[in-house]
Amino acid sequence: MSTPLAFRVAESEARVYRRIWRGSVFTSFLTPVLYLVAMGVGLGTLIDANTPDGVEGMSYLTFLAPGLLVASAMQTGAGEGAWKVMAGFKWRKTYQATLATPVSVRGLVFGLLLWAGVRIVMVSVAFAVVIALFRIVGPGPALLATIPGLLVGLATAAPVMAYTAALKKDQGLVTLFRFIIVPMFLFSGTFFPISQLPTWLQPVAFVTPLFHSVELARWVSLGIEPAVAPWISVSYLLVWFAAGTAAAIVMFRRKLRV
Repeated sequence: MSTPLAFRVAESEARVYRRIWRGSVFTSFLTPVLYLVAMGVGLGTLIDANTPDGVEGMSYLTFLAPGLLVASAMQTGAGEGAWKVMAGFKWRKTYQATLATPVSVRGLVFGLLLWAGVRIVMVSVAFAVVIALFRIVGPGPALLATIPGLLVGLATAAPVMAYTAALKKDQGLVTLFRFIIVPMFLFSGTFFPISQLPTWLQPVAFVTPLFHSVELARWVSLGIEPAVAPWISVSYLLVWFAAGTAAAIVMFRRKLRV
């Protein structure tokens, strides 16, 4: 019963998005352009000039692009699980209203994650299109990188959703992004190989979901041999998603007292 009703929850999210899509579509294309121009072209020019052999044997822009794609997917997943969920509990109280219908807590969580997946795919595909337009890689390899993007986006959205459901105030979300999401964005191999990190910090980067997604994205789009077997990285991301989903169901039930 939960699965069909989850589509109803996702549909309700889509109906809301239908009214605001114009602004998000603009930023979905503008953000990758700004990232690639500022970091890939601007900073990349300096790095390429001082690194004759390139980064992993290629230009910095080429090395950077797949990592930025999945990092943006991760941030989208975190956003879908954070203030939006807090609003459903605390400010708009739409979740309480939803449970007055035949939708169960499981259906609500599955529906929210289904819609989060749709948004992650939208952002990832937009980024892939920009990468192809920049002629960094072809359209096919660029689109392949959206698969690790979807995995890490959902692997982030589910546990963040569970964390948000456990909060009483939104200050905890500020803390989450400041000390978890942003550092993961910066130090999980997106901008440089983690071998350049201090020795003590490398194991920390290694266990982050984003690191595994970055490795997968560079493997499928650029052919760079990953530091971890692909099946291990995929399994790791799926475990994060499954555990986060289970935790979200538990925390939603406690929060909504059902």
